[in-house]
Amino acid sequence: MTEYPRYPQNPNQGPRPGMHGSVPPGQVGPQQPYDWRYATEQQRQALRSQYEAYRSDTYRNDTYRNDTYRGDPYRGAPMPQGPGQYLRPDGSTPPHTPRKRSRGTGLAVGAVALALLSGGIGGGVAMLVHPDHSTGISATGAAPSVPAASVPAGSVEQVALKVVPSVVKLEVDRGRASEEGSGVILSTDGLILTNNHVVAAAQAASAGAETKVTFADGSSAPFTVVGTDPGSDIAVVRAENVSGLTPITVGSSAELKVGQDVVAIGSPLGLEGTVTTGIISALNRPVPLSGDGSDTDTVIDGVQTDASINHGNSGGPLINMSSEVIGINTAGKSLSDSASGLGFAIPVNEVKQVVETLIENGKISHPTLGLTARSVSNDLAKGAQIANVAAGGPAEQAGILENDVVIKVGDRTVADADEFVVAVRQLKIGEPAPIEVVREGRTVTLTVTPGADTST
Repeated sequence: MTEYPRYPQNPNQGPRPGMHGSVPPGQVGPQQPYDWRYATEQQRQALRSQYEAYRSDTYRNDTYRNDTYRGDPYRGAPMPQGPGQYLRPDGSTPPHTPRKRSRGTGLAVGAVALALLSGGIGGGVAMLVHPDHSTGISATGAAPSVPAASVPAGSVEQVALKVVPSVVKLEVDRGRASEEGSGVILSTDGLILTNNHVVAAAQAASAGAETKVTFADGSSAPFTVVGTDPGSDIAVVRAENVSGLTPITVGSSAELKVGQDVVAIGSPLGLEGTVTTGIISALNRPVPLSGDGSDTDTVIDGVQTDASINHGNSGGPLINMSSEVIGINTAGKSLSDSASGLGFAIPVNEVKQVVETLIENGKISHPTLGLTARSVSNDLAKGAQIANVAAGGPAEQAGILENDVVIKVGDRTVADADEFVVAVRQLKIGEPAPIEVVREGRTVTLTVTPGADTST
C-alpha cells in the first residue's frame, strides 16, 4: 500500500499567518484554497477516495480523458508538488531546493564484486498478466496499469505489457540449497531460454533436484533440461505439459548503440515480473564468469547496462523499445554482494546460434586454438601473451609461439586475455582467420584454422 506523507493537524488556534481575520459563525468568507496539510487523516482518506473514484470512472468511460482530466472536481485543490513543496497559505509555492546526492565515499574503497545473477531467495510477488487486457501486481496494494489501448507506443509501459507474459521464474530446489533465476519463452509448447548457471544443478546426475517454472499468470510446472553450454552460459529447458504460451519476440544485437534505451525484466530477489529501465552503457565488454556453484567458466562479450539488475535476473531479457529481446541478462558488478551497480547481458545474436544447436543436439562445440594466454601490458605490446601451445594443435600449425603477444584476432582488437577468449569464440570452426601477434617487438600476421573444443 502506498504511504502518503503525514501532515500536522489543524491547530484551530485562530487565524494562520498571512490569512485575513476569522469569519463569524454562519457567514461564508472568501474562498480559500484547500490546504491538505491541515486535513485530518479521515478527511484526507475521504477526499482521496472520492477523487480516485472519479478519475477511475472518467478514465473507464474514456469521455474526458486527457492530460489534465477535464471535469475533475478537485482540480483546483492545491496538491503537494513534490517532497516539501506544500502551498503556502497565500497560495504560492515555496522555491524548490534540489536534494544533493551523496557522493558515497564507499566508492573509494573495497574490491568490485562480479556476480552471476541467479539467486537463492524464495518467494516473491507475481506479475499477473492478461495479454488482452491489462497488467497489475498481485495483492501488494499497487494500482493496476492503464488499458492496453491507451498505452503510448514505444513507452516502457508498452514494452512491459507485451514482454512480461513471455518472462518466467525458474527454480531448482536441491534440498538445503536452491537456485533461482529468470527465463524467456521461446515456443508455445514450453521451450525456455535461460543461463547455464541457473539450471546447471538440475542437470547433474546426483543432484536429485526438483525444478519449477512459474509463469506470469501465477501458474507453474516442472521443467526438464534440453541442453546447456557452459562455454557461453546459455541453456534451454522445457516446461512440461504446457501449451498456448506467449513466445518472446527476438530482435538483433548487430546495431545496438551506446545510450539506447533498454528495459530489463526478470525475477530479482524472487520478485517475478520486475521491470527496470536504463540505457546501454557500453558494448563489447569482456566479462569473465565462473563459479556460483555451476560449471560455467567463460568470458561473455557483454552488453553493459545501467538498468537495475540483481540476483535472480539471470536468464531474463534485455529489451529494446520495440519490445524485442536484444540480450540475456547474466552478470553484475558491484561494490557489494547484493545490488548490482552495472549489469551485463549476452548479445542475442550470439545466443541465437547456441540455442538452435542446443535444441537440435543438446550440446555445442566452440572453436579453439589449442593454447593458453595471460594478459600483458608493457612498452612493447598490450594484449594476450601466449603461455603455452598444445602440440599438434591449430596454434602450433599456424606458427604461433610461446611469449607471442596476440593483439588482434580476425577483425577484433585484443587488449587482454579475456578479450582474446571472446575473439576466438567468434571464429568459425574449420574456417581460416588472420591473427596478429607481436614477436620480439615486431608485428607478425599469421593464419590460423580453429578446431572444435570437445571439452564441454
